[in-house]
Amino acid sequence: MPLNDAVCKNAKPEAKPRKLADSGGLFLKVMPTGAKYWQWKYRLHGKEKLLSFGVYPEVTLGEAREKRDAARKLLAGGADPSIEKKHAQSLAKLNAENTFEALAREWYDIQKTRWVPRHAAYVLKRLQADVFPEIGAHPIKEISPPQLLAALRKIEQRGAYEIAHRALQVCGQVFRYAIVTGRGERDISADLKGALKPIKHGHFAAIDAKALPAFLDALSRNDARLYPRTIAAIKLLMLTFVRTSELINARWEEFDLERGEWIIPAERMKMRQVHVVPLARQVVTILNELHAHTGQWGHVFPNQVEPRKSMSNNTVLKALERLGYKGEMTGHGFRALAMSTIKEKLGYRHEVVDRQLAHAPRDKIAAAYDRAQFLDERHKMMQEWADYLDEAVGQYNVVEGNFRWAA
Repeated sequence: MPLNDAVCKNAKPEAKPRKLADSGGLFLKVMPTGAKYWQWKYRLHGKEKLLSFGVYPEVTLGEAREKRDAARKLLAGGADPSIEKKHAQSLAKLNAENTFEALAREWYDIQKTRWVPRHAAYVLKRLQADVFPEIGAHPIKEISPPQLLAALRKIEQRGAYEIAHRALQVCGQVFRYAIVTGRGERDISADLKGALKPIKHGHFAAIDAKALPAFLDALSRNDARLYPRTIAAIKLLMLTFVRTSELINARWEEFDLERGEWIIPAERMKMRQVHVVPLARQVVTILNELHAHTGQWGHVFPNQVEPRKSMSNNTVLKALERLGYKGEMTGHGFRALAMSTIKEKLGYRHEVVDRQLAHAPRDKIAAAYDRAQFLDERHKMMQEWADYLDEAVGQYNVVEGNFRWAA
């Protein structure tokens, strides 16, 4: 006679284990300890086998019957339910181990050796802040496009549209890594094409050539009472038009002041290529003055509080704001200023200026021509640019010397 819930619930333990039969080979095994286990007896290839379905009452009578019926279908199809159960358990364990966060960290450990440290730190920071809290604990095979989109929508809600797009790109790389390592099935990031809000690209704020005299005057007067080395950083950005990160992380061993060249190593460059920056006489003067004050440290621009570290990336931007140029000029703006002014006022070709900006040549022929011809031309151009700045300020000689180094 089939069991009912009352019989299962009231079954008392005895000195030895006993079985309460249901139907179709299903029975409830009552142990002397009082524990009750669902088991199913079946035959395969003439041999009797047992399959466990869990503990009563966590697994109810109805659920045990459903498990029995599912197992019988497998058996009718020629499969061994016990083997299928072990396979399902192994798969569940594998899925639990192969969460998005686990695979993302594995992918990151491989990729970080190819990136500059700053970029590697940024990628990990964004994963930890924006992605792992939302989908990190989920098995990567079980994450759906709507789940990923919901995580990215939270980034968009704070207005960080570009970060949301970058997060989508990184997630796509993690999904593709899971596929090639046999632990993922598809890249669901491809399903989100067009789902995110578009990035509104804007130009970095930059003054034009007409505004140079006033800017240089403000820098000379220094009503904002900026530190001398902060003023020097602004001047060197203007004279070399390197990226802000390339300047503040500059180390003294990179400079050959006798040759008038700054060799920035590939690992610090955006394009991962060594970059030679010709130095005008005015730049050498500034660097010689700086060396007297920061030469004992590795960085040309050490941090004021922790001199073994470099100047903060935000120092220049805040300094420009204090000078009264908030929204009008940025550290990156000096690159735009130099590019437009040198081409328009000094008459240099786009290729020469572009190479000085460390934009990669488009092809091998252009790269070879760059190495053979552009460096000499860039030396000449950088000196003319420094002289142009001296002339722009007229009576204010703010480019060369006289920093009034304060304690």
